[in-house]
Amino acid sequence: MEKKYLAQLAKQFPNIAKASTEIINLSSILNLPKGTEHFVSDLHGENEQFLHVLKNGSGSVKRKIEEEFGNSLSVKDKRALATLIYYPEQKLALIMKEEECLEDWYKITLHRLIKMGRRVSFKYTSSKVRKALPDEFAYVFEELIHEKDDLHDKDAYYNEIIQTIIRIGRAPACIIAFCNMIQNLVVDHLHVLGDIYDRGPGPHIIMDTLVDYHSVDIQWGNHDITWMAAASGHMACIANVIRIAARYGELDIIEDAYGINLIPLFRFVVETYKKTPCDNFNIHYDSDNYNMQDFDMDKKMQKAIAIIQFKLEGQIIKNHPEFQMQNRLLLDKIDYEKGTITIEGKTYPLTDTDFPTVDPKNPYALSPEEEAIMERLQSAFINSQRLQEHVRFLYTNGSLYLVFNNNLLYHGCIPLDENGNFCKVKVAGKTYSGRALYDVLESYARKAYYQESGPEKRLGQDLMWFIWCNKNSPLFGKDKMATFERYFVSDKELHAEHKNPYYSLLDREDVIDKILTEFGLDPNTGHIVNGHVPVKSSRGESPIKCDGKLLIIDGGFSKAYQKETGTAGYTLVYNSYGITLVSHKPFKSAEEAIRNESDVNSVTIDVEQWIKRRAVADTDNGKRIKETIRDLEKLLQAYKEGQIREKG
Repeated sequence: MEKKYLAQLAKQFPNIAKASTEIINLSSILNLPKGTEHFVSDLHGENEQFLHVLKNGSGSVKRKIEEEFGNSLSVKDKRALATLIYYPEQKLALIMKEEECLEDWYKITLHRLIKMGRRVSFKYTSSKVRKALPDEFAYVFEELIHEKDDLHDKDAYYNEIIQTIIRIGRAPACIIAFCNMIQNLVVDHLHVLGDIYDRGPGPHIIMDTLVDYHSVDIQWGNHDITWMAAASGHMACIANVIRIAARYGELDIIEDAYGINLIPLFRFVVETYKKTPCDNFNIHYDSDNYNMQDFDMDKKMQKAIAIIQFKLEGQIIKNHPEFQMQNRLLLDKIDYEKGTITIEGKTYPLTDTDFPTVDPKNPYALSPEEEAIMERLQSAFINSQRLQEHVRFLYTNGSLYLVFNNNLLYHGCIPLDENGNFCKVKVAGKTYSGRALYDVLESYARKAYYQESGPEKRLGQDLMWFIWCNKNSPLFGKDKMATFERYFVSDKELHAEHKNPYYSLLDREDVIDKILTEFGLDPNTGHIVNGHVPVKSSRGESPIKCDGKLLIIDGGFSKAYQKETGTAGYTLVYNSYGITLVSHKPFKSAEEAIRNESDVNSVTIDVEQWIKRRAVADTDNGKRIKETIRDLEKLLQAYKEGQIREKG
């Protein structure tokens, strides 16, 4: 087998010279500093804040500017340069209107960008830098950012190139390309720890950005899972997606961004819920962008789709007793004449008793009109080209968890019991726990999308709903989703959603070590990076758990959480020097950032700093390179011993 493998390798490196050259090249890469990894989580559609944090690399751009220019530039000039790098097209448009001597500004700016280009590219191979260069300026940029030590008069050489760029009118395009290249090279790889969707106005914009990003992985969040299942045609998840969009006044994401026709639902609501009270179905809207003319209709849409959701979910629970969710069957616990509901043996008055489409004798059956609407919506979700592109990207670049460079990444929680042991969960007739639970659920989530039809696809779709809201789901982590109670019962005790014991055990080293070991990591050096539950720093909560072994980076990107959290999100930067947690203040707007050269106010916390700077050799990619070097050395030996003949 080894000889066959070496024969295949020999096709790529057909002689001693080429194999030797590749060994030398790969060995040199191992000694380069590791690239910067950038971690973000729980974006919840807040595209402007996300894009700004992505552009500035959670302060990485400012750090590079400081390293390069130190005291040689004023604070004002450094701030202006940073803003230009973040928003080159928009900032240039303002400068071209306001700057009196554009030629001088071009010359100064290009010199500064060249220095920044050298600063951010020095730790990468020439081939990697070349891939980051725009085609139009690839040759010129290579000349500018790779200093020629053998030139007699370097300054004259570089000045002539810059002068030519300005003279032929390509300075603006060159500056934009330079800024984009710097953004790409400052962050080598992006990790998104889930919940791109729901609440905010721009999940589709975030997804467009991620699709075009140079290097990214995604750990699915529970809100992403519902959209993924909806894209596969799962009706209960379609209802969830629409209900949440209506609740946050963001139905235009479904209609305008994804081209899904909601008019049949709208007409049904107008006819059926015309005189139905909907006071309990309030809209959590953004006061700056929401059209108040939609307020009453959004409330009615929310109620109508919520009732459909409860019916569809009831059908799933009845079909899957193994989900152990019989306590969530509530429509049949209502006394429709008295206007009360019995939950866990206790009777409560309902705050809304108008259910125009519920048949008390068969409460989980859709009415003929509801069934027709859901069939049309199912077809619309399946046939939305943009949604399918985004969801396929989530599948191809995403997973329920990821082990990457000695870090374990996931969105929600590892289901544990009170003693810190892995919960045993039955899936498709077998019992799973720990890593195996993640693996089997991910397998079924993929079947739900990729299989054409059949029982495995249907089970996969229902298991995606299970992932969304079951107490044993690694993405939910609560004993119930109290959506019905919040809408229809005033007793606050019923609104409570109790967290899995995982969240009370985060500072127990034996528990964290057990989790790291379960996923194949060394507890002495590994870390867990976790999203999902906002850290309420305003109440004194810390995102750093178990002496830095576990880091929770959901700090409230979503505006809906920021009053509770006191921040606007945490991000994590892992570079060759160490691991840094960054806490962000709320971001006002890109327009203000451009015009006033303002940035997100951020506070950095050093989680761990290395005595010796980390190199590529210390990463997962370094391990793969070492394996390749070993294989090439075997090939080299095979050439020398005559086992394989050289060619070329």
